[in-house]
Amino acid sequence: MSTLKADTIVAADGTSPVTLTKQSAAKAWVNFDGTASGAASRDSFNVSSMTDNSGGNHTVTNTNALSDSNYSVGSSYNAGEKRAMGVQDYTSSTHRVIVWDYVSGFADRDTICTQIFGDLA
Repeated sequence: MSTLKADTIVAADGTSPVTLTKQSAAKAWVNFDGTASGAASRDSFNVSSMTDNSGGNHTVTNTNALSDSNYSVGSSYNAGEKRAMGVQDYTSSTHRVIVWDYVSGFADRDTICTQIFGDLA
């Protein structure tokens, strides 16, 4: 068996970082506070911003666009009873995350997570 040890892996030009292009790893993800003004990111990868459109309605914008809008998004939030979450309005660089409370309508949540799987542009 061989062992590969490395501190840094770079692209063939010797200076650029290696990027994931065709692998099945997440191309973007974010964990954010949907109750904060403007939707505050706790941590993220390839996400430049979250926009608080209104209660329970957020737009996530990618730093680097995907090749098209035919990607998969997984989302979750700190669940409670009688709530649902959905993702809509896919573009190559944004998608909307909707959180719905069956009793009170759209609802902000303090932890919202979303992950994108697809091909980068």
